[in-house]
Amino acid sequence: MIPLQAVVLALTAAAAAAVVLSRDLVRQAIAFAFYGLALTALFVVLQAPDVALSQLAVGGVAYPLVLVAAIARVRSKRGRQ
Repeated sequence: MIPLQAVVLALTAAAAAAVVLSRDLVRQAIAFAFYGLALTALFVVLQAPDVALSQLAVGGVAYPLVLVAAIARVRSKRGRQ
């Protein structure tokens, strides 16, 4: 394993731990976005650009955006009641 792979793997593990240890849902969604970006970097380092592009589109941008929008909508409905 080359040092770059080890560094990116450690970054990915730290981002995964941040997702698990977050209590607030919005912070967890943001941490999940960073985890998706770290996973993208890991796939690039491991020479899997097609998987990295898919991960960037879905895990780094689309899913966290939808998750934050859903959390905001639920919280706004609770505030009205």
